[in-house]
Amino acid sequence: MTVSEEIIRVAARGDGVTADGRYVAHAAPGDILDPMGGLIHGPHHATPPCQHFPLCGGCQLQHLDEESLRTFIADRVTHALATQQVDIGEIMPVHLSPPSTRRRVAVRSAWAGKQLQLGFSTEKSHRIIDLRQCDVMAPQLFALLKPLRELLAPRLNRARQVQIKLAIVDQGIDVLIENWIANDLDTHEALSEFAKANGLARVSLDEGYGPVPFWEPEPVTVTLGGVAVAYPPYGFLQATPDGETTLIAAVHHVVGAKNIIADLFAGLGTFALSFDARRKIYAGEADREAIAGLKAAAGRAGRSVFAEHRDLFRRPLSNEELNKFEAVILDPPRAGAKEQVAQLAASKVPDIAYVSCNPASFARDAKTLVSAGYGLQRIWPVGQFRWSTHIELVGHFSRSA
Repeated sequence: MTVSEEIIRVAARGDGVTADGRYVAHAAPGDILDPMGGLIHGPHHATPPCQHFPLCGGCQLQHLDEESLRTFIADRVTHALATQQVDIGEIMPVHLSPPSTRRRVAVRSAWAGKQLQLGFSTEKSHRIIDLRQCDVMAPQLFALLKPLRELLAPRLNRARQVQIKLAIVDQGIDVLIENWIANDLDTHEALSEFAKANGLARVSLDEGYGPVPFWEPEPVTVTLGGVAVAYPPYGFLQATPDGETTLIAAVHHVVGAKNIIADLFAGLGTFALSFDARRKIYAGEADREAIAGLKAAAGRAGRSVFAEHRDLFRRPLSNEELNKFEAVILDPPRAGAKEQVAQLAASKVPDIAYVSCNPASFARDAKTLVSAGYGLQRIWPVGQFRWSTHIELVGHFSRSA
């Protein structure tokens, strides 16, 4: 390189890109790559707030300012759809969750000499960054890492690594420790004292056969749509409360005043329970524990929810079944919903709210729907995972007349 080059965008994995396609780590739009390979920071290059950036794999984009973060999130969606030649009617303003609001996280352990470390992996390796600061976790989750180190350090076999999964629930903090065998009386007593001292809602252990609650003074719940739902150890929740609110608002915009609705891949009922009792909701979900919790909670609250345990990959709702609904909500895992979307494409459902955590699989499914006569009316991009390349969105598909 013999001339300076400007960084014009940020690629999907977080690297800056010049006009001629050169990738530059930790570069922001407007930065200048000089002929010697140095980086001159521009107006959109922010000072990373965390001491662990960029080594910690929890964040890839702390060097971007707010404007560039929002642009990155929107561009991830539009680029994925462009590769599938899908047109978008309207892109709504990007919602970006504030710092220190993540309510569900998983950290791993490692030994560095005699020191037990707890944190996230570094980028592209299994090395653990021992977190002494975290600007994405809710403060009460981060505060629990220190007592967790103190609990585990004298009791953890150095050949064993554990994973600790934390979530904020109605009763406090839910803790799941995986790959730790606590089979002696002293350890049991220490765990009980740890749970009491930290006011935990529940402590569960998974020794390789699934989570087993060890400490649970009262049934653990999460409140969705004003309804308390039984919460399995580290069950799925939207990453932040504000992100959840934003996704629900977008879904309600799509559904409008329609009364007969299908919620597919319904989970614990984030969307199904957001509607009042006047709406009739079908909720389909493959996770038996989640759908059982939703069914019981809806019954107690008097919500009109028919909850079915159903694997929508192996047994999607047929187009004939789908034609009974005025609107469909679709919230699949990262792989998307290829099988279910094929049935939707053959159906007459007027409106679909597709909630996605993967622009690539969303774009693939969007192409199927558009090819069958649906139009992608608008997109709501959501950045719940602040400073991360992981994004979410809601797409509104409607049948063309």
